[in-house]
Amino acid sequence: MSSLSKFDVIVIGAGISGAVLAERYANVLNKKVLIIEKREHIGGNCYDFYNQDGLLVPKYGPHFFHTSFEDVWEYVSRFTEWHPYEHRVLSCVDGRLVPIPVNIKTVNQLFNLNIQSEMEMKKWLAEKTEKIADPINSEESALARVGRDLYEKMFKNYTKKQWDVWPIELEASVMNRIPVRTNFDDRYFIDKYQAMPKEGYTKLFERLLSNPNIEIRLNTDFFDIRNDLRGYEKLFFTGPIDRYFEYEGGGLQYRSLRFTHETINKEYFQSMAQINYPNDHEFTRITEPKHATGQKHKKTTIIKEYPTWEGEPYYPVPSSKNLILFEKYKKESEELEKKGIYFIGRLANYKYFNMDQAFKNALDTFTRLNTQSYL
Repeated sequence: MSSLSKFDVIVIGAGISGAVLAERYANVLNKKVLIIEKREHIGGNCYDFYNQDGLLVPKYGPHFFHTSFEDVWEYVSRFTEWHPYEHRVLSCVDGRLVPIPVNIKTVNQLFNLNIQSEMEMKKWLAEKTEKIADPINSEESALARVGRDLYEKMFKNYTKKQWDVWPIELEASVMNRIPVRTNFDDRYFIDKYQAMPKEGYTKLFERLLSNPNIEIRLNTDFFDIRNDLRGYEKLFFTGPIDRYFEYEGGGLQYRSLRFTHETINKEYFQSMAQINYPNDHEFTRITEPKHATGQKHKKTTIIKEYPTWEGEPYYPVPSSKNLILFEKYKKESEELEKKGIYFIGRLANYKYFNMDQAFKNALDTFTRLNTQSYL
């Protein structure tokens, strides 16, 4: 095993943020990079693998790539070919499967209406929504955007399952992320580019990290060796920011997920890659990756997702208490930049990023810390 003092750049975490920075420093600036990853694999939560039946499945639930950032699309396309895929989601409400985001089709199916135009849909929403100019929590956000009927049917209980608190206890930003359409467009995303890596995400990350300047140490906890790391120019930390500071100000809350994988001896289990269950069952959704990957196989794997407080941190919990504590850690982290230590990514910034936002953030960070853009 090589010395821990021979590297120019240290990266903690082999997910999107860490991998992109490692690739940029290795390929563009010819730096020696060490990636330290506590898991047994690269790719972070995007990691996928072939199960014993030969089905390509994501270990931590499916990730659907979409972006309108031209630079992100061009960058990621260097490391993969694409399988075209536009994500659509159904939600089981009142015994019916209705499309989400809320659009004309959703309202027509749930309320037995015959809305035919954007003007009619906007009029219906205007009659149903509540006049709340500046929502202060997620319940108010939902009432202002979709009204009480849709909120009660589609969002209230789903949010409680996902976060273990009622929407009224969450910042408005949580519900603000949910799109609402006034047309018939039932795609979950409307970004210019939507696709899945043709050979999966793990292959994408393997190519991204293939430079011999990059050394990867898996099954290694940064906190076990942090005192042995020396001589580097920069260190990038992508883990939970409160963990880095040893919870000196208290622990931040992160919501986690538990996944159950089940392989079924039939070609498909459900009609789409994702069906949500806001009001029934303990799980929030069932996903079937084969719809998205385009893989041909006589069997299929489904994944049920159960929100939990135990396990890997996935989602920052945007309550006022957590955000105030994060700001204290953020000020400390900014001081460390003077020593070449940087905090990047979802857990280090206590902020939810879509995949393309994580790529964009890492690329922009590299550009900001160096004199020019190398894309």
